[in-house]
Amino acid sequence: MRSILTALTSAMLLAAASSAALAEEELSLYNWGNYTSPELLEKFKKETGIKVTVTDYDSNDTALSKVRAGGSGFDMVVPSANFVPIWIKEGLLLESRPDQMPNFKNVDERWVNVGWDPGRHYSVPWQWGMTGPVVATSVYKGDINTSAIWLDPPQELKGKINVVPEKNDVLYAAIRYMGGTWCTGDKALLKKVRDKLLEAKKSWVSMDYGIEKMDSRDTLAQLYYNGAAFRARQVNADIKLGFPKEGYSLFMDSVAILADAPHPDNAKKFLNFIMAPENAALISNFATYA
Repeated sequence: MRSILTALTSAMLLAAASSAALAEEELSLYNWGNYTSPELLEKFKKETGIKVTVTDYDSNDTALSKVRAGGSGFDMVVPSANFVPIWIKEGLLLESRPDQMPNFKNVDERWVNVGWDPGRHYSVPWQWGMTGPVVATSVYKGDINTSAIWLDPPQELKGKINVVPEKNDVLYAAIRYMGGTWCTGDKALLKKVRDKLLEAKKSWVSMDYGIEKMDSRDTLAQLYYNGAAFRARQVNADIKLGFPKEGYSLFMDSVAILADAPHPDNAKKFLNFIMAPENAALISNFATYA
């Protein structure tokens, strides 16, 4: 009997050890939807044995609220530049020191001493791009280089407009359209911006993350991102991106490790991995941003 118990105990210990080892070969990435290259993840797993699972979000506010609540179980997140200081200030990010990793030498100098993470002690560049009007030009043949597409839409587009649910992108574009500058404190102007958005919203069908509705023609115009617009154009050649003469916003998203990451060592391996040029290229080739 003692031999049987000993054998059973040994088997249970081995099973527990195996489960723990498998758990250590995991990594959880919390990222914008349709923004992570499957080929990148497959290559990372092949080279390191670490399997990455991805959970999507649709805005900076959504991601921040989820992680603030605690117990997310995520290892990494990909906030935009203007949100990174908030994450750092609130103690939500691990000071993982990407600047001391072997592949940091490959990061372009322009993206090293950035205002939101000087010297890159917390984050690594993911992608950058711009936000602008995306239009089905077979339906609307007028000027698309203006935010009027979604703020003062022509009749052909009314009721067929989707606007990205990222508040900063919406507000920045609307402020510029109304003649203001970013971070303005002009209360009278901001009231006009609010009124303009409330009026324009009557012509929108949705505020969703995703450009797939243009593929099916459920929407004919969007305020959206350049990389997604390029992918949509591969389905419908008449889809074009406008560069508003009133002004438009650029964005830079960076990947960082969460302070309570379950697998911080695996996450550090991932940060170093994506700083290799050939791996960074996999991200760009998939998402079609820079």
